[in-house]
Amino acid sequence: MNKKNNHLNIKDFLQINKYKGKTFVIKYGGSIMDNEVAKKAFVEDLTLMISVGIKVVIVHGGGPEINKWLNRTGIQSKFIKGLRVTDSATMEIVEMVLSGNVNKRLSSSLSISGLNAIGISGKDSNLIQVKKKYIYEDNYKFDIGFVGDIVNINTPVLFNLLKSNSIPVISPIGADKEGNSYNINADYAAAFISGALKAEKLLIMTDIEGVYTDITDPSTLLASITVEETKEFIDKGIVCGGMIPKLECCVAAISKGTKNVHLVDGRKKHSLLLNIIKNSGTKIVTTKGANQCQKIV
Repeated sequence: MNKKNNHLNIKDFLQINKYKGKTFVIKYGGSIMDNEVAKKAFVEDLTLMISVGIKVVIVHGGGPEINKWLNRTGIQSKFIKGLRVTDSATMEIVEMVLSGNVNKRLSSSLSISGLNAIGISGKDSNLIQVKKKYIYEDNYKFDIGFVGDIVNINTPVLFNLLKSNSIPVISPIGADKEGNSYNINADYAAAFISGALKAEKLLIMTDIEGVYTDITDPSTLLASITVEETKEFIDKGIVCGGMIPKLECCVAAISKGTKNVHLVDGRKKHSLLLNIIKNSGTKIVTTKGANQCQKIV
């Protein structure tokens, strides 16, 4: 991409065009939804990707919006290992915000821009089937409420939408066999969906540039990190909070059949195209031989 005018040259276009017919799953983070410049560039990138025949599935978050409404109702947020503790009152608000507000605003915004976006919940057509999730730490079992562990993805629903040239925009709310609603970390939902679809790429858009060995030192940003190193970083506390589920979901996506997994800085203009053209962000790989880790300086 030409840095002066952000126009694609022939080499860039050919790089994008080679993914014609491939499926990309994009996790669109709630933390970048209020960035107007990034949102505009996101739509432009999607439009180009769709025009060359790339199939796109979007899984969105909505943490900041959920926090806003919980604060308004006087409900305090609590997190364990980066996952929101979700009691019944919190679950009601989470579902209303994600499926009724964020999902429809995002799908409407894309549709107004000329994209055939279809907003759906993970509960629609049993798209995301779950069981209750527990957290284990130091041999202690934490009950975190209505948080779901995914057990199955109804892939025919997604394949049918993609076949009709639609863009599924998915709210990460699932249901168990009894129809109970469960909150699902959007990173996990995107990982399982990309694995079920055997996607070419899972792109997790977030509000940092990628994985650092030292979060206070920008020069320690990694171009790639192995599955084993992600576990080591978590165990040693090099990554913490919300980055834990992000890395865990990256590993899960690879193990379930996703071909390429990347953490991408969604705040950067045209971050999707930059990833396709230059592999920007941090790539999660199986072994160092697959893609040697290196620092970006």
